[in-house]
Amino acid sequence: MGTERAPTGAGKQSARGLEESAAKEEQRVEHQKGSDLAKGPDRFEERSRSADGQSAGDKQH
Repeated sequence: MGTERAPTGAGKQSARGLEESAAKEEQRVEHQKGSDLAKGPDRFEERSRSADGQSAGDKQH
């Protein structure tokens, strides 16, 4: 995400480490769940649902 935009070498290294850590965590969760996590807009919609089950778009109408 911000690897190429980081202003310093340490920042780039940190961003790279964060990306790798996130990828490993995603693989671990997918393995536990037994299926892939939603990607792109589907993931946004899944993550934006509130406790009452409404999506962010539904609440704006």
